[in-house]
Amino acid sequence: MAEFIAAVAASWQACLALLHELPEAWRAELVAEASDFVRFNRAAIRQSGTVQDAQLQVTLMVAGRSGYRQIPLVGVVEVDRVQLQEAVAELRQEVPQLPPDPFLVLPSGAQHSHVVLPGVMPPFAQLLADLVATVQGLDFTGLYAGGPQVRAYADSAGQSHWFQTDGFTLDYSLFNAEQRAVKGYYADRTWEVGKWQAQVADLAQQLELLAQPAKTLPPGRYRTYLAPAAVAELVGMLSWGGVSEAAMRQGTSALLPLRRGERRLSERFYLRENFQAVAVPRFNDQGDLAPAQVPLIAQGLLVQTLVSNRTAKEYGVTANGAVQGEYLRAPEILPGSLADDQVWAALERGLYVANLHYLNWSDQAAGRITGMTRYACFWVEGGQRVAPIEHLRFDESLYHFWGTGLMDLTQSQVLIPATDTYEHRSLGGALVPGMLVEDFHY
Repeated sequence: MAEFIAAVAASWQACLALLHELPEAWRAELVAEASDFVRFNRAAIRQSGTVQDAQLQVTLMVAGRSGYRQIPLVGVVEVDRVQLQEAVAELRQEVPQLPPDPFLVLPSGAQHSHVVLPGVMPPFAQLLADLVATVQGLDFTGLYAGGPQVRAYADSAGQSHWFQTDGFTLDYSLFNAEQRAVKGYYADRTWEVGKWQAQVADLAQQLELLAQPAKTLPPGRYRTYLAPAAVAELVGMLSWGGVSEAAMRQGTSALLPLRRGERRLSERFYLRENFQAVAVPRFNDQGDLAPAQVPLIAQGLLVQTLVSNRTAKEYGVTANGAVQGEYLRAPEILPGSLADDQVWAALERGLYVANLHYLNWSDQAAGRITGMTRYACFWVEGGQRVAPIEHLRFDESLYHFWGTGLMDLTQSQVLIPATDTYEHRSLGGALVPGMLVEDFHY
């Protein structure tokens, strides 16, 4: 795997040398990985394989117009340079015929970065042996993905960035005889078998509780503890018409009432991008380096939104290193004062919600989100789990669960990893606490 990444790095440098000879403005982006994938079902390995893939995207800009091509890098300099030459030749024919883009931003600046985050992993065969041994006797299903990943950027202004990390994600579930499940994630750059065993043991205890008859609850409002995985799903909605400055300007952001001062969130609520805590590149798709931390909401008030340089040019504002889509890349919700061992007592009577899914805006202008509870969710009385619940649909405003209804957040935070593998493995995740909410609407 290391050999492939080294070969891709050599091809990347050779391609940049070719691009720097061009008279036109250009940008180049690299996404590469050398990944092991292992699929598990019923605590056994069912499928395994290795993916070595690298994609170079080059954008050519001529007279206020731009176009791009994506080519695979195979790690052979002569082959990759020829592919790039052909792509550039096609773009030189195509770009002058495209309509001008009034908000096209040309490369500028002189920023450079080089970040390598190594992993500490046992031999792969030992890792798999430890993993399988821990889940023997359990109905374990999951997907392991691990290995080095690269993101890189360069442009005609001379900016260059390299980000490389070596880690893994394990996205899994444990099922009981009634086909109810608990959900788990294990993601890091260091494999610790003790940590893995403790996590499985904790989820196995929850699985035993799921064997009890499920309780059906009528629609209504219930005090609810949302575990970190559920909180991460809610945070993800802010990437879709939430913290984007373009969405604010176009009138589609769910946080417009917050900006206008018509609504506010709880003083307990803090949201920021934290590139020091979540392993993703600070550089964006235009070569800009975001600050190490970008405060967005503090004490329930909007501090700033995510502003790309394209939005900055269109609306005459200042960019802050956001990607063109102005979505969250390293979100963190700051912790509160609720101790982990006091969660059940503080909930006292209500719902423990481990996971959510199928989220969408039900009324974006009002910040209302709908979705479903999922996996190990329980009815709690007297600070004790009484029974699992039949799954419920919720429909609630972020101005309630992060505002008037927010009782507290846990003192601890959990990194909920991004486990998507569409086109390539995702990076990062969301660093979030659990949260206790009064009168959550189902």
